[in-house]
Amino acid sequence: MELFFELEIVYIVIGIFILVVTAVVTTRDFVPKVAFSRGMTMVSLFLITMISIHYYMTTSRMDGVKDIFNSGETVICENKMRRTISRSVLLSKELGWRLDGDKFKNDDYERDFHTSRCIEFDGIVPK
Repeated sequence: MELFFELEIVYIVIGIFILVVTAVVTTRDFVPKVAFSRGMTMVSLFLITMISIHYYMTTSRMDGVKDIFNSGETVICENKMRRTISRSVLLSKELGWRLDGDKFKNDDYERDFHTSRCIEFDGIVPK
């Protein structure tokens, strides 16, 4: 459950905002009385479905990245710290990286990388 909130808290907050907007719009005088219950139900189901699908896709990708890394291959992770220098970082066991839970760590590097922000490196470097 902790991982769910870690990955999806932003989308949950956005969903709550959307529900507040839905509640305000469906309680106006010019809107039919049944609009509130139907609108809140439909929007809630949609948001729950989308957040659940996003969580499933993210955790599936994370499991794949862990398997790839543990088999000795290289993964590429998004580097949000220094976007001007390099937008991504290559991680592998050969370079001294290790997997600690859901994070890649290296004693020589100042920050960790979460597996949710990584994908398999196919060997092609964009220009």
